Amino acid sequence: MFTDVMLARCEEIMRNVCADFEVELREFNGEHDHVHLLVHYPPKVALSKLVNSLKGVSARYLRQEYDTHVRKYLWGGHFWSGSYFAGSVGGAPISVLRQYIEQQSRPV
Repeated sequence: MFTDVMLARCEEIMRNVCADFEVELREFNGEHDHVHLLVHYPPKVALSKLVNSLKGVSARYLRQEYDTHVRKYLWGGHFWSGSYFAGSVGGAPISVLRQYIEQQSRPV
């Protein structure tokens, strides 16, 4: 359901949420039905709370701003699914991680 414009807005929203948590969103990219984030966060941040806030705030704003487009794609009225994947990449070079995220295709 994401267009390039919606992905750009989603990135902006998620960067603001990360700033509120004192977290750095290092890379962002997305496809038509999901997004990829590379986030650097301190141990004091509970990952589940960060993810819930990223999903909740972005859903609220994107639904308000793109309601007519989004409505037909919602999963039972939900913007995001209840699941997410998080992996630790402490040993991988940042250049490799950035390359992976940048190479994820964006919708046309």
